[in-house]
Amino acid sequence: MSDFFKALEPKHVAMIEQQPLFFVATAAADGRINLSPKGYDAFRVLGPGRVAYLDLGGSGNETHAHLVAPQADAGRITIMFCNFQQPALILRIYGKGRPVLPQDDEWDDLAGHFTLLPGTRQIFVIEIESVQTSCGWGVPFMSFEVERDTLKKYHGNSDPAEWEAKMAKRTSSIDGLPTRPTARYIAGE
Repeated sequence: MSDFFKALEPKHVAMIEQQPLFFVATAAADGRINLSPKGYDAFRVLGPGRVAYLDLGGSGNETHAHLVAPQADAGRITIMFCNFQQPALILRIYGKGRPVLPQDDEWDDLAGHFTLLPGTRQIFVIEIESVQTSCGWGVPFMSFEVERDTLKKYHGNSDPAEWEAKMAKRTSSIDGLPTRPTARYIAGE
């Protein structure tokens, strides 16, 4: 029912490219597990062993906090894709992730892989440790209608200085773990 791979294969990449939705899960040694759905055209395969996704400012910054938490297994992250059409399939990417913010040296190179959206906060880069596929036979058939534009509109209508001031205050997770806030408003392309 499930198979493990050391890296993404072309058939995995083809499946990923068809999905309008993915899920991200992280956890620190203590505190809550974070599980978030992600939309938009925000996920990129950078190679068989490396992926990244664009992150917009939201209600929290749990993924960032979990990935940089000072613990022995820091950076643990799982990405999950479900095929809601045929063929039935669930694909999980297990790896070590890290945030790259607009003020970081690596930003320009990574940002070039994306169409930046209003409110872009960071890009998460994941070095793949393993890939798992499973049957997905219990996943319902669902069809994609349209992306919600509410978050993009919210950020796009923000005053840049006010947005930066708001983000500067977001220095901890809901469990009190530290985060490093973004230092630049991105209006999108």
